[in-house]
Amino acid sequence: MRQVAIYGMGGIGKSTITQNLCAGLGEMGKQLMIVGCGPTAYSTRLILGGVAQPTVLETLLKEGEDIRLEQILKEGFAKIKCVETGCPEPGVGCFSRGIITSIGLLERLGAFTSDLDYVFYDVPGDAVCGGLATPIREGKAQEVYIVTSGEVMSLYAANNIARGIQKHAATTGVRLGGVICNSRLVDGEAELVSVFATELGSHMIHFVNRDNLVQRAEINKRTVIDYNSQSDQADAYRVLARKIDANKVMVIPQPLEQNRLDELIVEHGLLEAV
Repeated sequence: MRQVAIYGMGGIGKSTITQNLCAGLGEMGKQLMIVGCGPTAYSTRLILGGVAQPTVLETLLKEGEDIRLEQILKEGFAKIKCVETGCPEPGVGCFSRGIITSIGLLERLGAFTSDLDYVFYDVPGDAVCGGLATPIREGKAQEVYIVTSGEVMSLYAANNIARGIQKHAATTGVRLGGVICNSRLVDGEAELVSVFATELGSHMIHFVNRDNLVQRAEINKRTVIDYNSQSDQADAYRVLARKIDANKVMVIPQPLEQNRLDELIVEHGLLEAV
């Protein structure tokens, strides 16, 4: 069983990438579970066709500790298993505690079965908080993919995530599997992200073109593969799924110094500028 964490700046499209990627793997016959680690419970919405997934924390609040796995785990497209950690009451607690609580509960309830090929952790933000770093700090996820674009703040966050992976690599064995560019149509974007990934010691495993079909599929509460299986965008996610399934290039990243990262952004960001 491969345990994979998807990290990236908030709003960069991690949940969309994760669900469409998992749809592609599901089509291939892989057995998967997605553990949504964010407070919005959006990590499984497209797989479940918009069904409001009961989160672990809200179920614990209502039912207490004596709960059953089927209360917090639902199956969706391609029989993908879905769990959402949720968050405490707003203004009261830290939602990162939900990640720690949920993973522990899933282990106790036997969710991590031997027939699973993959477990994906969809993690919000960059890995600076101890709770958010739980999948890599506790050795749950052995490989990480960073989602970024060519935007400045997205690359800053990606570099920060690489620092987190590097920090925990020696004790947990976690490795960076690659960088996924979720395009925002930034000047020189593909080359910039590719060079950035190379300087980390890794590679850009896939460049996802921007396509409004993604938004149309989300409005219809489905992945692109489910919504329009014959589209080029659906094929793009299938290619990403195959690349990750075949990927064996796992490294301890070497984060860039701030000055070097700024140099790359200026140099490659101006390649197509007028």
